[in-house]
Amino acid sequence: MITFVPEPHLLDSPRGRHWPAAIGVSPGAGPAVPPPATADVVIVGAGPAGLAVASALWHLGVHDVVLLDRDGRPCGRFLERVDTLGQRVLRSPYEHHPGVEGYRDCELLDFARLHWSRLTPVERREIRMAQAGHRSVVPVDVFEAYCRHVATLHHVDERTWRATVRDVRPAAETVTVRGEGVSVTAPYAVLCLGEERRAAPADWWQGEPAPRGVSYWDEPVPRDAEQLVVVGAGLSAAHLIANALTDGRRVHWIVRAAEERYQCADVNASFFRAEGRARFDGTSWDDRLTLMGGHRRASVMFEFRPLLRAAEADGRLTVHRGRAVTGVQPERAGRVAVRLADGGHVVADHAVLALGTTVSSGDRLLPEGVAAVRDGWPDLDERTLAFRNAPRVFAVGAAAGMVLGPAARNIDGHRVATARVATAVAHGLEAASGLRRGDHRLVAHV
Repeated sequence: MITFVPEPHLLDSPRGRHWPAAIGVSPGAGPAVPPPATADVVIVGAGPAGLAVASALWHLGVHDVVLLDRDGRPCGRFLERVDTLGQRVLRSPYEHHPGVEGYRDCELLDFARLHWSRLTPVERREIRMAQAGHRSVVPVDVFEAYCRHVATLHHVDERTWRATVRDVRPAAETVTVRGEGVSVTAPYAVLCLGEERRAAPADWWQGEPAPRGVSYWDEPVPRDAEQLVVVGAGLSAAHLIANALTDGRRVHWIVRAAEERYQCADVNASFFRAEGRARFDGTSWDDRLTLMGGHRRASVMFEFRPLLRAAEADGRLTVHRGRAVTGVQPERAGRVAVRLADGGHVVADHAVLALGTTVSSGDRLLPEGVAAVRDGWPDLDERTLAFRNAPRVFAVGAAAGMVLGPAARNIDGHRVATARVATAVAHGLEAASGLRRGDHRLVAHV
């Protein structure tokens, strides 16, 4: 079998270009006043999932929406993490976009073509690949500009407030979402919480605070660290290594598996299609767990392979394959030692942990027991993605994994979830409005 390995030039897309607003779309400004006390829908999280939900609701005529986000701008935290890693292209292809399915919106590929003159020759080639139905990757710069376009077009930026949500309290007919100085009550709430970084086991440093010289993948790497240890086998680890090599640093890469994995995506592409999601329908919980564990594994984009293999060959990169980490401890002169299960250790100026992410299930926001978390996954209605124990609260994003499969954690899966949730919310609001109008007519008649 022949394996096509793309050149690494895709990883070098420019960042920070100027993208003019599309014709007929005026950039919106964030709200200058506190959020209202009531709304039709509260969305917690304004990342790609929250942006998709708010945009879909707009098309369905639901405009009284409040988005509460710790960053305060659509997709802000998502892009902040991407830029911390120095990531220039997304793994998701052009067909995976945070727009709305079923409506005549400008999609991500259309948006990129509209700005053809601003694209590099390599980026234009990716557009042609996408048009031909082949694998393609999206520059972060294009993705950010498109998200701004979608947010402005659907007035999402005007409805997004900065707030750290502390709890979500469902009642019989309403849901109250509260944070520091913020409280909004609505008939429905949608949790678009995404994923949080996976913490290292506490016994890596004997239950004490993490030693100096250790950070996680979404934190800046100290500039004075000349030698790094990177722990993890996924895309974040690859970006950390590539950045360090570009800066002239020496890197030790610790990979627990016997071999690093290079592939287009963490998940087989079949799971992004209806037939792939159907593999979850009607199957047992245990079968779904098996599918989730077997089909989402840490991997690195093909484009990194030439760079990493060349660095390993000339000694700038040392790869420790099949080595499990058991601890991290401080050494002299501010250095750290990463202990390995076989008794060995690796010493460097700084250690970066890229251990993946964990699903935000909503259990920390909802009252105890409401999320009914099992094996890390909340109990959701398979048709509407509402929490079974709180039917006015919905989940979009990674938390829907045990309903939609591995694709739930991807931007494309967000669109599938959004279609179900937005429709359920709009129908619920319409039914409630009809009942209120009916009561009014009845009282007037009497």
